[in-house]
Amino acid sequence: MDDRRISYFFLGLGIGVAAGILFAPKTGEETRKLIRNRAEEGGDFIRRRAEESGDYIRRRGEEFRDAANDAVERGRASIQRQRDQWSAAVDAGRSAYRDAVENTETRSTPEGV
Repeated sequence: MDDRRISYFFLGLGIGVAAGILFAPKTGEETRKLIRNRAEEGGDFIRRRAEESGDYIRRRGEEFRDAANDAVERGRASIQRQRDQWSAAVDAGRSAYRDAVENTETRSTPEGV
């Protein structure tokens, strides 16, 4: 029984090989060249895509860095405005305090003395 299965297997294998040889569109040499060319094309495609991806990543990194720098500059400008407003408010408070003290001193000083 097993001998028949093995026989049929080899018979099928032989028929498949014969059909492949008879119906093959190209010779072995041509097929190998075709496979080699397609593999090189695939490698070139992958290299191009890797370069494009690298360029894209580099561009996005630069855009991110520029956006971060802009945000930092806006933050610094905002802090400087806050600092200037605070200084102006403190100066105005000091000036108002001096004016109030001077007005109080002038009123408490007797006239004619």
